[in-house]
Amino acid sequence: MPVVTDPYKPGTPCWIDLMASDQQAALDFYRDLFGWQGEIGPAEFGGYAVCTLGGRPVAGIMAQSGPEGQPLPPVAWTTYLASDDVDAARAAIAGAGGTVLYDPMDVGALGRMMVAADPTGAVFGVWQAMDFIGAGVVNEPGALVWNELNTADTGAAGGFYQSALGLRPATIQGMDGYYSLNVGDRTVGGMQEIPKYLDAGTPSHWMPYFSVDDTDSVVDALVKQNGTVVQPPFDMQSGRMAVVKDPQGAVFAVIQAPEAQLPDSP
Repeated sequence: MPVVTDPYKPGTPCWIDLMASDQQAALDFYRDLFGWQGEIGPAEFGGYAVCTLGGRPVAGIMAQSGPEGQPLPPVAWTTYLASDDVDAARAAIAGAGGTVLYDPMDVGALGRMMVAADPTGAVFGVWQAMDFIGAGVVNEPGALVWNELNTADTGAAGGFYQSALGLRPATIQGMDGYYSLNVGDRTVGGMQEIPKYLDAGTPSHWMPYFSVDDTDSVVDALVKQNGTVVQPPFDMQSGRMAVVKDPQGAVFAVIQAPEAQLPDSP
């Protein structure tokens, strides 16, 4: 099991969470699909549920909420990028043309966080670890294996993340229009223009990929649980993947990759 025990390097995707219209239904769905365990958390943390796989944290699920009098945010997955100093990151994000949606705040003794949008509109979080580093297991079936920025402007987005968070884009040989996102000399994610198979008008966003043993079987199971197939299973350079929506509309990808091609733990 690719277990993570050391803090993630700044700029690295370190956590994901889902804002759901029905938190319990989402917990049940991902339990059945990926084997996650989780329950609605204490009121002091807004009922936030930390889901585990093999006893280690893998993702969070919470109920939709927003400022009073404002529309609820969409049902969607949020990717969090690691930082040594969230307050410094806030200044860098604003200075690079990003929009701060939620100012830095403490989450008990777990860490310090904020939420922002890049100049193309993609929403992301920033996490400064204290007692909680983020995902404790990655790159195995049922766990996060990749984070991908689908954006309306790769040039603007790439420049922003490099300037604000040190996440450097680079071209990939044989994959025109697709960019790796790198922390130092290590690839930690990808970036591309918003793919045509997504609904017209889909805004820029970060999309999580989950590793699976059998993409076709997982997609079949998802459909039986009232999920939706956005892009049916297909073979590509890194394995066999599909893009899907959960029953509440959150988009994510699943990928079955040869073991030798799975990235190392962050």
